Amino acid sequence: MTAVTRRSLLIGGAAGVALATAGAGVPKLDDPFTLGVASGDPGPDGMVLWTRLAPAPLNEDGLGGMPNRVVPVHWEVAEDERFRRVVRRGVQVARPESAHSVHVETFGLRPGREYFYRFRVDGHLSPVGRTRTTPEPWALGRDLTMCFASCSHYGEGYFTAYRRLAEDHPDLVLHLGDYQYEYAAKAADVRTVLGPETRTLADYRLRHAQYKTDEDLQLAHSVAPWLVIWDDHEVENNWADEVPEQPDAHFAARRAAAFQAYYENMPLRRGAKPNGVDMQLYRRVQWGGLVNFHMLDTRQYRDDQACGDGWKTCADAGLATRTITGAAQEEWLLDGFRRSRSRWDVLGQQVFFAERDRKDGPEKEVSMDSWDGYLASRDRVTRGWVDAKVRNAVVLTGDVHAAYAADIKADWNDPASSRTVGTELVCTSVTSGGDGNDTVDEVQLRLNPHIKLHSRRRGYVRTKFTAREVRADFRALPHVRTAGAEATTLKSFVVEDRNPGLNPV
Repeated sequence: MTAVTRRSLLIGGAAGVALATAGAGVPKLDDPFTLGVASGDPGPDGMVLWTRLAPAPLNEDGLGGMPNRVVPVHWEVAEDERFRRVVRRGVQVARPESAHSVHVETFGLRPGREYFYRFRVDGHLSPVGRTRTTPEPWALGRDLTMCFASCSHYGEGYFTAYRRLAEDHPDLVLHLGDYQYEYAAKAADVRTVLGPETRTLADYRLRHAQYKTDEDLQLAHSVAPWLVIWDDHEVENNWADEVPEQPDAHFAARRAAAFQAYYENMPLRRGAKPNGVDMQLYRRVQWGGLVNFHMLDTRQYRDDQACGDGWKTCADAGLATRTITGAAQEEWLLDGFRRSRSRWDVLGQQVFFAERDRKDGPEKEVSMDSWDGYLASRDRVTRGWVDAKVRNAVVLTGDVHAAYAADIKADWNDPASSRTVGTELVCTSVTSGGDGNDTVDEVQLRLNPHIKLHSRRRGYVRTKFTAREVRADFRALPHVRTAGAEATTLKSFVVEDRNPGLNPV
């Protein structure tokens, strides 16, 4: 792999073939690349390249200080970091109605290769990003190093975990939701959150821009392609389809604004471009014949949380009609299991999948916001991958601000004797909840023996997929309320091919 330095990723450098500038007679912009660059949704012949022009990113109107006109953005893709071997270049127009965001869908690249990309506007050169194409669909290809993270509240800590993730040089990054938070500033915050609680398009654009000005987050975006999926805080806490957390006659407009800003600020293909209150975000990305990533949306189509939400003993959670995915997405997922020929099938999704009981006795007390609140949905999905004879099923999860590793059982009514049919890996938060601590919930582990790890430290998970196994390293930081913490490996597990379940390393 070509060495990628911090300087090349954050500064870019002026070496390489010059790009054309904007038309004469138009006032020059100040540096428009304050939000960095990103890539995402890779395929065997290309990927999405993203940037958003914002010379004044923290303007209250959310428009980043850009003029009300279209701006041509020139882009290049090269095989080397110095752009001596440019293989693709073009021009994409950034429009004011899209907050001058740019989504370039490249094609014609070679499979299984590392590439570098950059943008230029008015003589300003963007930072350089590193990205990859996936191997051919039938090829196992080389091993895949993939890191995943979730839950990054700007006010509650520094994004050092993103920097440590970047330093692992992953081939791919998954973000599993709560990329940004809707809340206004709080007295206990260690960094100032700008603006009110996000409700309007201007609010959401400003909030995304403030997050994107963080250098640690920019670095993580620039080292590898990302697959992103939202959870709740990209809109508001615990929303469910058309139902807000609290009664709100304007929730549809708020949801549409949040969707629009999310698309503008993420490296997503044009098929994800929102249409009002609808946005097609669930999708499948195949990493050759090694991994099939099924990226799920468990917010937009779910039934409202049962029994008023929260942790409950709730009979309604078991109703056969309840769904967390919606019927169309569920059928899409089950069809994907039936068609898959991959070594590993991975669900990239938001909320806890395995059972998590916290009450002694025959009755169970579980979270209505997780798959425990949608028992029929979970049973159909689990049975779907078993019936399809998926070779290896792995569920990746965020949301809960704690690291977990769990075996997935065929029958949660008798998990102690039921066979293991999959594995769940849960990343802790990047910052949400502050520093965290070393307290372990021993009662939860006793009531749920399928859970093999619980930690409230902050960090991320680093995985390595090979034809023979998946290794998961739970990376933890001792603090986030001050910057610069080092990451250490809290615990490692291996999942062997055709042998579901966690093996401690």
